[in-house]
Amino acid sequence: MHVKSVSYKEKERVLMRALKVARPLAALKDFCGTAAAPFVGRFGYPNVNVGLLAPPEVKENVWEFDAPRHWANTNQQIQQVVEYRAQLVNSAQVSNIKQVSKVVEIAQEVAMAQNADIEVALEKQSRLNISTDQWVAPMGPQGKIKSVQLTSNPHIPTKVQRFFDDTDVKASEAITSLYNEPGDENALSRMLSVGVFGKQRKLVPTRWSITATDDMLANDVLGHVKKLPVGECQAYFGGYVGNYYLFIFLPEDYRYELFEMYVSPGKTLEYSTDFEPFEGRKSYAKQCAGGFYSVRLAIAEHLRDQKRQNSVLALRFITDEYVLPLGVWVTREASRKALSAKPIAFGSKELALKYAESLARKKFGVDVTELLKKSIILKQKSPSLNAWF
Repeated sequence: MHVKSVSYKEKERVLMRALKVARPLAALKDFCGTAAAPFVGRFGYPNVNVGLLAPPEVKENVWEFDAPRHWANTNQQIQQVVEYRAQLVNSAQVSNIKQVSKVVEIAQEVAMAQNADIEVALEKQSRLNISTDQWVAPMGPQGKIKSVQLTSNPHIPTKVQRFFDDTDVKASEAITSLYNEPGDENALSRMLSVGVFGKQRKLVPTRWSITATDDMLANDVLGHVKKLPVGECQAYFGGYVGNYYLFIFLPEDYRYELFEMYVSPGKTLEYSTDFEPFEGRKSYAKQCAGGFYSVRLAIAEHLRDQKRQNSVLALRFITDEYVLPLGVWVTREASRKALSAKPIAFGSKELALKYAESLARKKFGVDVTELLKKSIILKQKSPSLNAWF
């Protein structure tokens, strides 16, 4: 049975409902609210927009407006996520990446405390818009800051404050240490984006900070995983908001390969792919970009928890259910959901691949046989097997 196809009318319906939520906000020039998160743009780099995302009222539950892991854990769907984000006004001001302006200082407070009450005056009414892309979560109305100030004293966790005060600690050390608390990668990427950590602090566009955080965290976890014994041949399948993942775990030393494909019955199968050897990549994964690193983190966490290492072939099936892009966080959370499912064990790699081909045909109506023939993992012997031949 194929995954259901969703009409483009669903996309229009989602956007129209979100615009209905956002329209009253766009009429405001001055407001008080609880900031949920900072946002750093990338256009004009090194002079970028530094924004404060806040509803125009004080809210105790504002953390829910920027909580990807919570959205996934509570199975919130596209409409719910977009409406959360439509309630946030992005009040922004241009700043050089190395400049610590008042707006940047407030953005740092918001990031470290994960919320803060602010009073905002805009130059004019916000621009009514619901922006969506594959990198960051959707955003609502956007306006230019005339003035802004904190109206409360945000509570910053002691360990976060300690890393902020210590300019001799590397950003990667601060982020991995806080993650092991345990922490939330979304909160850590917010802090990285506004220059909270590191020896040479500067603003980092949010799009870049998300991937940098995923990469640093996975590198730390994989450093331990690569010392673990090799696991069994298994498959995991699952997904979230129209993004499905099939993971084939092979009984070999760690390697990782991702294939991303849009699946629409009757259309040519198009895909992007990137690969990482045991030693790690030396260049950015350009084809799958941020999705490569978010899925890699989910895999690393799973291997750590299983106390095993494997070569992992990951297949992402993007369906018509995914009517609006919600950000790269979707790939991380969809992967986590898939890896939390009960695995299917196989006696050989060949049986696992037959299962993959059968699932792709029955679930999505696509033939992945030729795609699998292009897999680097399936062509090469793993480092652990080289000594056997």
